[in-house]
Amino acid sequence: MNIIEKTDDEILAIANPLWSHLIKASNDGKYGEFIKYFSYSLMRGLNEIEVGKQFANSELTRNLSESVEFIGTIRRGEHVSVLYRTRSTKKEGEWLGRLVLGYEDEEIKIFGASVF
Repeated sequence: MNIIEKTDDEILAIANPLWSHLIKASNDGKYGEFIKYFSYSLMRGLNEIEVGKQFANSELTRNLSESVEFIGTIRRGEHVSVLYRTRSTKKEGEWLGRLVLGYEDEEIKIFGASVF
């Protein structure tokens, strides 16, 4: 099964709860919860020290608004990137949120997540 074959509505039904989970875990500074749905390849490539610093020191990633706006999807290979317009509860402006989803062992996992 390839996730890119799903419609945007089907993808959003999967992506939105995962994105909400990431925002809550990031705001709460709970690293273990944050990586809960990450693919094995993503977890293997993470630098836990750098991610830990992000949780401890980043005003943006500790204060993300739970209110987001879906922008669109980008399908490539066996992954889909879901793009969100997001804001901070402490900093003015808008940021681009990106969630990359795909299948790993017949389960949908997160292959990338970022806010920039």
